[in-house]
Amino acid sequence: MSFFVVETALPLPLRRVFDYLPLADEPESAYRPGQRVRVEFGRQLLMGIVTGTRQHSEVPQNKLRPLLERLDDEPLIDDNGLALCRWLADYYHHSLGEVLEHMIPTMLRRGCALSEADELVWQATGNEPASPLRGAKQQALLQLFSDQPRWPHSALTAQGFSLAQLRRLQDAGVISESQQLPLPPLMLERQQFHTLNPQQQSALKTLSAELGHFRACLLEGVTGSGKTEVYLRLIEEAIQQGKQALVLVPEIGLTPQTVRRFQARFSVPVALLHSGLNDRERLQGWRQAREGGARILIGTRSAVFTPLPDLGLIIIDEEHDGSFKQQDGLRYSARDFALVRAHKAGVPIVLGSATPSLETLHNALSGKYLHVKLTQRAGNARPPGMKLHSILHQSLTAGFAQPVLAKMQQHLDNNKQVLVFINRRGFAPLLACRDCGWMAECRRCDARMTLHRMPPHLHCHHCDFQQGIPAICPQCGGSHVEGIGQGTERIEEQLAGLFPATTIRRVDRDTVRNKQAFDELYDDIHDDGSCILVGTQMLAKGHHFPDVTMVVILDADAGLFSSDFRGMEHSAQLICQVAGRAGREDSPGEVWIQTLYADHPQLNLLLDSGYHALALSLLQERQHQILPPYSHMALLRSECEDRIQAQQLLQEARAFMQNWLHQQHPNSRQAPVTLLGPFPAIMERRAGRFRFQLQLYANERKALHQLAHVLVQFLESHKGLHKVRWNLDIDPIDTL
Repeated sequence: MSFFVVETALPLPLRRVFDYLPLADEPESAYRPGQRVRVEFGRQLLMGIVTGTRQHSEVPQNKLRPLLERLDDEPLIDDNGLALCRWLADYYHHSLGEVLEHMIPTMLRRGCALSEADELVWQATGNEPASPLRGAKQQALLQLFSDQPRWPHSALTAQGFSLAQLRRLQDAGVISESQQLPLPPLMLERQQFHTLNPQQQSALKTLSAELGHFRACLLEGVTGSGKTEVYLRLIEEAIQQGKQALVLVPEIGLTPQTVRRFQARFSVPVALLHSGLNDRERLQGWRQAREGGARILIGTRSAVFTPLPDLGLIIIDEEHDGSFKQQDGLRYSARDFALVRAHKAGVPIVLGSATPSLETLHNALSGKYLHVKLTQRAGNARPPGMKLHSILHQSLTAGFAQPVLAKMQQHLDNNKQVLVFINRRGFAPLLACRDCGWMAECRRCDARMTLHRMPPHLHCHHCDFQQGIPAICPQCGGSHVEGIGQGTERIEEQLAGLFPATTIRRVDRDTVRNKQAFDELYDDIHDDGSCILVGTQMLAKGHHFPDVTMVVILDADAGLFSSDFRGMEHSAQLICQVAGRAGREDSPGEVWIQTLYADHPQLNLLLDSGYHALALSLLQERQHQILPPYSHMALLRSECEDRIQAQQLLQEARAFMQNWLHQQHPNSRQAPVTLLGPFPAIMERRAGRFRFQLQLYANERKALHQLAHVLVQFLESHKGLHKVRWNLDIDPIDTL
């Protein structure tokens, strides 16, 4: 047998592949790119992905280790998936092995077999019962199999049926069992399609014409304009052409209601993937999509990696949302990667938003993307009236101006719902002593601890450090220690006192902790009638609350003076998204924004002329300052328990880059890449580590990536500051 080695990508930060000897007596043809293999690396046992074979190696044969096991006969990742991973690794300057890990679910990363996604499935035989079936449960079971002949065991037990009851039907010859990959259950009652208004019809016609080839499309529609209905019609056309559709949503809280709406409209299996599922459920959804059983896949950020053999359409809802950007490890943008994936697959991608990101809007205005607008709300709904209410020099009751409370009471008296938005969890953002001014600060971060009452504790929302609440001031021993400011818990408590006859429902990370919690809360809200909803931005993202006719936005000024150049963009998006929850049905809605800066020009532009006008103004500012999208950006971050070392690494990195740029462009008066920093992060110390950053700007993307490539090589070979963590973020959205 001729000599060959198996190239293997390992889940390590090293940006290279590793050579291993094949298993004894296995030919080269047994190894194909995309297979999993188990290897020994140092003292570790790792699962790697085969990337190819070669007849030579730079490592002497006697130094090469053999593979321990080949886990797959057929590749788990096809050639297209491998090509996409190579693009990701190159673009984000990341290890190929760590990128490939994202392509497969956790159970497969641990070496499990694909068959472990199978579960017990019951199938109707079509035979008459061999013996009489007695009892209401037996008859109900029989009816289920008459309506749908194939049921996963978990779906039947979720409806209250036991294994013993199923065995009785099996003994009667009515059903049989097998181990199969379960398909997502179908809803038996189909929902009728809504009538489209002229704008929706025009948008659908325009987007439908793009099916069958690549085109990036921005669907910019005001909140409540019926973007989802357009998505549904477009997906229907793709399915009729034998294609699959991938739908990405920003939050797992959106997924259950989105899945229900899609299941109610289509007679094809709909799978979902998000972090709220357990490992087995994620493997099942992944296989359902990979094997073509699921024709629609709905998921959050990581679902963009799922193989879809018949991909025909990608939709990204709320494309502006920051949760589509991974903030650790492989810092990819699911939106940007989806665009690349759509281009390579030759399929259209629709980016939907009422408040598109400035990068997407710039691409649409320049003609790079197809730009489709929906400016009217669907049905009889009308845009809510928006009012800036100045609280300057005004006395407040529980943080609310008196006219705001009076207006809230009017809506509640009309049996409607009021949404109160404040983007701050907990009872109070600060615990302080009135006698000496002591403040409860996190011992690991440059941040103050948030006071929580349910359960009582102090919590740092940056590093997750928690501690008890001191009964007396640890600095002066005084007893006047109290919470300062408002969070969702305190507002919930205060509103319960102000509106004792009204149901108050709080929606934040503390009340919605698992995949069912928001679904149940969402159903309760729809059944409540008159009530007040208090919540954070979890309430702002795409939810439909038909009885909400008033929205109150507290602390709207938080993002007006941000040191992040994207601060105003993000604040405007959040205000518009929250405001869009009001008046989505026949009853008119109104939005009251409490502010200390009622004369703020950009805030007034947003209310008077809408998000699009403000976005155009912000784009002009970005162009003058040569900021993204008019330039390309990368951010080099360092962190270390030693402040000096964290700063020193970036100083050395800057010196290296300046020298390299000078060597490459000796006669240029200005280098193609501008370096800013290093300087401390806004929160310099977080989780016990000091943080610094260095910003890179370039007019041309190619110049930025050339520099980033050599920078990564320099940092990987740097031996002096081994305690310093660093990461390079391409196209960052968080520069704080």
